[in-house]
Amino acid sequence: MITLTEEQRIMLNTVRQISQEKIKPRAAEIDESGEFPWDTVTLFAENGILTPLLPEPYGGIGATYLLFSMILEEISKVCAASALILIAQADGMLPILYGGNESLKEKYLPPLAEGKLSAFAATEPGAGSDILSLRARAVKQDNGYLLNGQKCFITNGCIADILCAYAYTHPDRKAKGMTAFVVEKDTPGLSYGKNENKMGMRGSINSELIFEDLWIPEENRIGEEGDGFSNMMAALNSSRLFTASQAVGLAQGAIDEATTYANQRVQFGAPISRLQAVQFMMADMVARTEAARLLTYQAATYLDQQKMNQVLKFCSMAKFMASDAAMQVTTDAVQVMGGYGYMKDFPVERMMRDAKLTQIYTGTNQIMRVVAAREIFKKP
Repeated sequence: MITLTEEQRIMLNTVRQISQEKIKPRAAEIDESGEFPWDTVTLFAENGILTPLLPEPYGGIGATYLLFSMILEEISKVCAASALILIAQADGMLPILYGGNESLKEKYLPPLAEGKLSAFAATEPGAGSDILSLRARAVKQDNGYLLNGQKCFITNGCIADILCAYAYTHPDRKAKGMTAFVVEKDTPGLSYGKNENKMGMRGSINSELIFEDLWIPEENRIGEEGDGFSNMMAALNSSRLFTASQAVGLAQGAIDEATTYANQRVQFGAPISRLQAVQFMMADMVARTEAARLLTYQAATYLDQQKMNQVLKFCSMAKFMASDAAMQVTTDAVQVMGGYGYMKDFPVERMMRDAKLTQIYTGTNQIMRVVAAREIFKKP
């Protein structure tokens, strides 16, 4: 049974109200235009939820992972692209929080609570699932590093104020040769390629980044040389939980829309909610979503409890179970609503397009199953 403190309940109710009153009316417009919703960033910052996971000394509220999962779920019910603002912010913030020294944290974390944006810059054209194949190089010179390379599909890429970028400092050492750095926007040597034109999550920006002899001062290194891969994996574990939470919200939003429609749509002299075929579909949709939600909450609880022997397996399982559920449930919601579900007048077609990304980003579901299986068969 999930229990929340009074303060957590108030926060969640605030998020629910903001989502229904402010974000939901904008969702279709954001999707149609494909423009980044800066007004939503301001809305989140003004209500103290742009960086909930940040500890209070850095300007956050010190939310638990479980509470953050619920926040993402509430927002994703009405607009998954808006929830992605919080996910991208956390993705770019956590590597510093996990691995940075106190000076780095004090310099870069508080502005993120106030409206500055961050990004997690790891993926490359030839290094997605096989992240050890990345080609970015950071060569040590005097009191800093010279960074060269290219990144792709980076959420918030061209609009982020800071990037957490990963590169090899010692390529021959593979996982132990990767290092993480903070790169500021407008640093000489940083340029941008194209912004992707996507099927879903169209309110988010995914950019190509190009590093050409970009100078990084040594104090902007996150942790020690060689800590980058472990830092990345820790951040990705959390990010997979966030994707699962987003997927659960998408599924629940589609269920809400399909239920309302089925109760109102009359065929053969009665609402279609009385048809057994529709009832069975809705029962499966709700069961899948509830199962995914419970698994996601369990993964969040393990993160909160720092039970690291369970985190990797449960975050991976939650990610692939919840995103598969979201894809099936949103597709079924379109089917329940028939021709109307296929039209942009109703949000379920957008939800179906958005759900597809949850099966792909932060680790494809095929890779997530590999990760979970390795944990299952790992020797104690």
